[in-house]
Amino acid sequence: MHYDLTTLPNGLRVITETMPGIRSVAAGAWVDTGTRDELANEAGSSHFLEHLLFKGSEQVSAVEISHTFDRMGAQSNAFTSKEYTCFWARLLDEDLDVGMEMLGEMLQRPAFRSDEIDSERHVVMEEINMSEDDPQDVVFERFTEAAFSGHVLEMPILGTRESIIGMSRDDIVGYWKRRYGAGSTVLAIAGAIEHEQAVEVASKYFGDWSGAAVAHEWADHTFRPTVKVDVKDTEQANLVVGGEGIARGDERRFAFDVLHHVLGGGMSSRLFQTIREERGLAYSVYSFALPFADTGAWGVYVGTTPDQIDTVMDLVNIELNAMMVEGITEEELDRAKSNMRGSMALGFEDANSRMVRLGKRELTGGDHISISEHIARVDEVTRGDVMGVAQALLGGPRVIGAVGPFEKANLESYLT
Repeated sequence: MHYDLTTLPNGLRVITETMPGIRSVAAGAWVDTGTRDELANEAGSSHFLEHLLFKGSEQVSAVEISHTFDRMGAQSNAFTSKEYTCFWARLLDEDLDVGMEMLGEMLQRPAFRSDEIDSERHVVMEEINMSEDDPQDVVFERFTEAAFSGHVLEMPILGTRESIIGMSRDDIVGYWKRRYGAGSTVLAIAGAIEHEQAVEVASKYFGDWSGAAVAHEWADHTFRPTVKVDVKDTEQANLVVGGEGIARGDERRFAFDVLHHVLGGGMSSRLFQTIREERGLAYSVYSFALPFADTGAWGVYVGTTPDQIDTVMDLVNIELNAMMVEGITEEELDRAKSNMRGSMALGFEDANSRMVRLGKRELTGGDHISISEHIARVDEVTRGDVMGVAQALLGGPRVIGAVGPFEKANLESYLT
């Protein structure tokens, strides 16, 4: 991977990767703010802003923004995470100038019309309602609350009904002024683009933007045995059990990725084979990692009928203990590496994936290593590395998020 990086005089970073042989361009404006940067009374501000910036500026209305992207056959959207917000567009190379003009208007000169704020407030409330009606969404929220209890990462991305209802126009504008600016933004572009062209169009539409880099609240966090449960009369019991993981830049991340592939990363994984294929106890079961700047978590998700949850949790614990005591086989190690090589190569064939990789890594201070370099780091992982990270992390304090006909006391028995 070859990339080029230029910092404009106002502090905005422009990073590009040229991809010969395609006509499309993917562009993303990555803003260094997310849920973890909100005050308690601002819960959901980052996500609310993501919605509101599509409502247009004083010069360009929401309808004009939509019509402009539609006319070009382009795609445009945005997403909010715990640590950043991204506004992106995928379009033809010949339409990049117009796309950048739209993104520039949205980010730098939002109108924040009171009637549109109130209208979008209802949209966000419906999004909260929709999420709360989905047990899988809810169980991951409860797991996050359990894992990061007392830490800024426990706050839900959507906010709460109370925080969204109570958020005034002044609150929203104040958050935007405090967190959005040239110094806190990375413009990542991949596809049919030359770096000089990208810098030129970025200077044209973002060059007058002001604002310095923003600070974050980094905090130590200690995991403690915790259960968060929504007791509901559902047909399926949804449960996530996990514990302390690793931060985003931890050198053990390559071994941790291999561990998760073997444990619950695909159809050949231990959890999938044992719980679904051999026993037929669940449709969906997998493991995952949640790395953040200063901490992280790991977890295992399973959805099963309530009367099978004890059997399923026994099997999960057997596999977790086996990872710590016996480790993985040479065959599993080779299969995981081969899978990760192929998945990574296939996953970065399109411009949008390359843009996300560029923008996220530049904004969060990650290493800009190439795909081949990343694969080489995975190939260096040994069985001992995997057992070492398993022993360091899988045996620590457990946390649980659950949705279904549970008794909290019963869930607490799964913490040991």
